[in-house]
Amino acid sequence: MRIAMLSPIAWRTPPRKYGPWELVVSLITEGLVKKGIDVTLFATADSVTDGKLHAVVPRPYEEDRSLDAKVCECLHISEVFERAEDFDLIHNHFDFLPLSYSRLTKTPVLTTIHGFSSPKILTVYKKYNDTSFYVSISNADRSSELDYIDTVYHGINLDSFTFQETPEDYLLFLGRIHHDKGAGEAIQIARKARMKLIMAGIIQDEAYFKDQVEPFIDGSQIKFVGSVNNEQRNELLGKAFGFIHSINFNEPFGLSVVEANACGTPVVAFKKGSMPEIISDGENGFLSDDISSAVEAIGNLKTISRHKCRSVVEERFSQDRMVENYLAVYRRIIEKM
Repeated sequence: MRIAMLSPIAWRTPPRKYGPWELVVSLITEGLVKKGIDVTLFATADSVTDGKLHAVVPRPYEEDRSLDAKVCECLHISEVFERAEDFDLIHNHFDFLPLSYSRLTKTPVLTTIHGFSSPKILTVYKKYNDTSFYVSISNADRSSELDYIDTVYHGINLDSFTFQETPEDYLLFLGRIHHDKGAGEAIQIARKARMKLIMAGIIQDEAYFKDQVEPFIDGSQIKFVGSVNNEQRNELLGKAFGFIHSINFNEPFGLSVVEANACGTPVVAFKKGSMPEIISDGENGFLSDDISSAVEAIGNLKTISRHKCRSVVEERFSQDRMVENYLAVYRRIIEKM
């Protein structure tokens, strides 16, 4: 089986810090290679893989603003389709744009839909619905106007996350500083619960940060540490008493939620999007409707077994489980052709 893995190029694959789509692509790629699958990763030239790396873009355009993002995307996507006949399947993680090339080749194209950035992009997915294959990353993130071959939950490399049985006395918010991710709500929750909050993540909306976050950062109760690398992420997640996921949108999946659980840290999440598929109330966290119920949930976090949080991830959200599920999808598609 010869697989072309088309990664985004905003960040390196795997990312140095931020880059959730690139991280998932890396985990799938490396997992497939370990199983003896012939995988060519189409990513930035500084990417790292045990498979075959093919690159025409030198660096991530988010890390080198001298690069023109649209030019890079054009060169990158066209490269995989010009080599399409070398592969049994193209696995697209680049959103909707590569679909516009998909009818120019007989090689089947599988697209993992990592979320809908806007209702407007659904038009493209609908156009290619009959000739492409779609995987959703949660049942909540499906469109009734599309057909899906399967839902495959993201998996993580459990070796990258250290189980911590005894936490410290802080709450953690880890995610984009943006209204969608509810950074401001996390601050309100921590203040009402009278607990320390450490916040980590890239500032995606500068105005939102200055208005909803920065005024409350005092370095004591509310501390902002910015973007963190893998080692810092692991340490912050593992030592946290609880993880706050106060989202204001329908989260397609939520990798950080699973990562927190892998370290043994229970999650308090707003009941939106995929959260009911990931969090079992009272088992690996609590689902809340608003700030008040989230504060109440924090008071009950001690009732949750940190060992149980870890076992949920081992059973449902491991890298190996994700890779096996994708392999099954690949075989189904190839048998159809």
